[in-house]
Amino acid sequence: MNEQTITTAPTPATFTGNRALDIEEALIFETGRPEVTGVDLEEPAALTPRLGGLERKAPIGLPGLTEPEAVRHYVRLSHKNYGIDSGMFPLGSCTMKHNPRLNEKMARLAGFGDIHPLQPLSMVQGALALIAELARWLRELTGMPAIAMTPKAGAHGELAGMMAIKAALAARGDKRSVVLVPESAHGTNPATAALLGYRVEPVPARGDGTVDPAEVEKHLNSDVAAIMLTNPNTCGLFERDIVAIGDAVHRAGALFYADGANFNATVGKVRPGDLGVDAMHINLHKTFSTPHGGGGPGAGPVALSAALAPFVPVPFVLADAEGVRLVEHAAGVGAYAKPFGRLSAFHGQFGTFVRALSYMLSHGSDGMRQASEDAVLNANYVRAGLRDLLSQPFGDRACMHEVLFDDRWLDGTGITTLDVAKALIDEGYHPMTVYFPLVAHGAMLIEPTESESKASLDLFIATLRDLAFAAKAGEKARFLDAPRLAPRRRLDETRAARTPVLRWRKPPPAQAAE
Repeated sequence: MNEQTITTAPTPATFTGNRALDIEEALIFETGRPEVTGVDLEEPAALTPRLGGLERKAPIGLPGLTEPEAVRHYVRLSHKNYGIDSGMFPLGSCTMKHNPRLNEKMARLAGFGDIHPLQPLSMVQGALALIAELARWLRELTGMPAIAMTPKAGAHGELAGMMAIKAALAARGDKRSVVLVPESAHGTNPATAALLGYRVEPVPARGDGTVDPAEVEKHLNSDVAAIMLTNPNTCGLFERDIVAIGDAVHRAGALFYADGANFNATVGKVRPGDLGVDAMHINLHKTFSTPHGGGGPGAGPVALSAALAPFVPVPFVLADAEGVRLVEHAAGVGAYAKPFGRLSAFHGQFGTFVRALSYMLSHGSDGMRQASEDAVLNANYVRAGLRDLLSQPFGDRACMHEVLFDDRWLDGTGITTLDVAKALIDEGYHPMTVYFPLVAHGAMLIEPTESESKASLDLFIATLRDLAFAAKAGEKARFLDAPRLAPRRRLDETRAARTPVLRWRKPPPAQAAE
């Protein structure tokens, strides 16, 4: 067979700007007409404004579209989205995995999907029972006696856990002002501690990417309130000395907060309560299957040790000899005798609760344990397939649910981590997490999750290997010009984040050439 050279023809220009089924879609303000509406409304009767002079002085300016125009606009935009139903989403530290449709079906049952937080409690007894049952599963999985279900997401859960710690310290008259945060922790940890008025003191990682108990001991004193440790940490490594760290923290009179965002790597394998943890939030939307990303929905229940259980915030569901009931104004009720206050108006993100319990019941304890094992297996399979070409900051050692590479393998190529990420877009992948964690220069953090098949992982590995060979062969244009095939070319993300354009303004009419 004769060898043939395969070349890619330049993308031809079209009159419409469309490329076959890839439709170039304008902004809705550019296609709509403010003077047109798809709904007939009667003129409102005269009224007396009550806005204190803040009434709108001009037409609202929203574009009017016909129903077909509106449907086409949003369908075309949806085609430009990339999600877990489109392909692999290797976003390290965020766990973008498949969401079983059974869970979605359960969350949409009328008895769950149509309830309202202001309904009388007598009408939502099934919902309260579901919350109580989910909390029972979470207590069993964490080995901790109390669960605060109200937090809406991970950072909110962190806040709840640290507020419980602060309340417990105050209850014993202990005014401590420092929180220790290892460099390998999630970025929200120091932010949460600072929000509560604590001074954050970083703890450096040792050469293998984990925290040394001896280093923690150096920072412990009577002013330390807590340590906030992520396990597995953001380097994708299990903190093997976590028990020793917890023991040291407790000897100093401080408390142990564990960031549970990576709990999906250890569910069914280890219980945080057995490791000495006092508080740990659980991202239900990561670990137990809810569509994740884009701002929600989420839920971040917090597991609390016996020392912190009395401080669970209201409202909470209490299941005892009297049945299941919602406690909104606690005063010496059961084990939760000293709530630190009210964290939110209602009892949490109920749709996420339904999905999480559906996931648990359908998998069972053995299925959840296997999911954790498969997540770790898949990450190590990716590591094994790339370790001869890509460099690892902490040596060639087994990882947990995510594998971390740095950018040393790109030395001398003129190509950066960002360039590799952009080139992945052309290959049909959402890029991995880049430049995080900060302890690795030019970090590339890959989390394949347990959802991906061997065939899917093989193609992803082969794609990254091809990019690595191209980078080392000097094919800079493939990277520096990427993405070339996306609806938009390379964007300035920094400028977009710092100076976003939040309001559309009609451009001035074009001037005719003289």
